[in-house]
Amino acid sequence: MVQSKKQKYLFLTFCLLPTFLLFVIFTVYPMVNGIYLSLFDWSGMSANREFVGFENYVRMFNDEIIGKAIYNDYFFVVTKVIGIMILSLFFAVALTQLKVKEAPFYRVVFFFPNIMSVVVIGILWQFIYEPDIGLVNGLLTSIGLESWTRPWLGSMEWALPSLVVPAIWAGIGLFMLLLMGGIMNIPKSQYESAEIDGASEWQQFWKITVPLIWPQIKTSMIYIVITSLNGSFVLVQIMTNGGPGNETEVMGSYLYQKAFEDFQFGYGATIGVLILILSLVTVLIMQFVLKREKVEY
Repeated sequence: MVQSKKQKYLFLTFCLLPTFLLFVIFTVYPMVNGIYLSLFDWSGMSANREFVGFENYVRMFNDEIIGKAIYNDYFFVVTKVIGIMILSLFFAVALTQLKVKEAPFYRVVFFFPNIMSVVVIGILWQFIYEPDIGLVNGLLTSIGLESWTRPWLGSMEWALPSLVVPAIWAGIGLFMLLLMGGIMNIPKSQYESAEIDGASEWQQFWKITVPLIWPQIKTSMIYIVITSLNGSFVLVQIMTNGGPGNETEVMGSYLYQKAFEDFQFGYGATIGVLILILSLVTVLIMQFVLKREKVEY
């Protein structure tokens, strides 16, 4: 019996060790090393590092662009969570509850942006927003709303909201499929019983569908938050490079600018630590706020 337990634990260790080592090498070590580098003034191109302690952190808290970048990041977080969840939940319910014959085709269509590179998405939407030959201004002009046309990515007022649209468009398909999986696992008897009791479709949605797929909804929202705080800079870098006038600057793009353009790796690492802290705090708050009792069927 003892030998059997030892063999079991050895087998589990053998299976988990490679994954654990990869996690340490590619996640834990870079994280710890980034915190360490944030204590230095380093160009990233020299072997000489000057220890400055918490000077980079003091500089960061006095940096006006950091405040703007944090606001822009959370603008992405809030708008993406609301936009993606509403649309993905709407399409998930429509394609599972309304018995649409073309449902498999629409699944492919909605998921297609998820297999596209972020670079391709950014370039595509640059053309869509192009002031002279872009689809948006062309469509507005064709329906008599020429006064609404503008240089979307060059506008101080509209540049940031314009970046949110492709971010939402690219994220709908993945979360739609995740929610569809949860909805399709709900027994039909739940809806049949509710219908017999006189519940409307809207009441069935709020009393049956949402509570029973809440784990998928919660997971989706947290994943959107994490990817927004850590990945929005790619779209920003491609489409606006933080402009105009730092109006679309996010923490990731500002980190890239300081580390790889201005060669201030120590300060860039400090911004990376801030992203890590804000991500952890935001996720922990969401875990608490979104916590609900498990509903079984």
